[in-house]
Amino acid sequence: MSIVIIGGHDRMICQYKDICKEYGCKAKVYTQAERNLEGMIGSPDLIVLFTNPVSHKMAIIARKKAGLCGIALAQSHSGSGSALRSILNANLKGEYVRG
Repeated sequence: MSIVIIGGHDRMICQYKDICKEYGCKAKVYTQAERNLEGMIGSPDLIVLFTNPVSHKMAIIARKKAGLCGIALAQSHSGSGSALRSILNANLKGEYVRG
């Protein structure tokens, strides 16, 4: 399963990737605005959006990409490792809806 994480804390990037690896997922993490973020997201199975530690523009891009491409979107106000684990647990059980 491929995951793109939008937002979160810079110091947590390695931990986000390690947590995803524990669940057998490959992850790309974007904590700062990138020039072509929409194109860099690609077509993952899941977009995780940490809404508190993210710019408004990045949040809009993530929601737009998920809606247009039918990608599952999971949002959390917190950018913690436990929030990511909760999202992955719920997603692997199929509790998140696409789009």
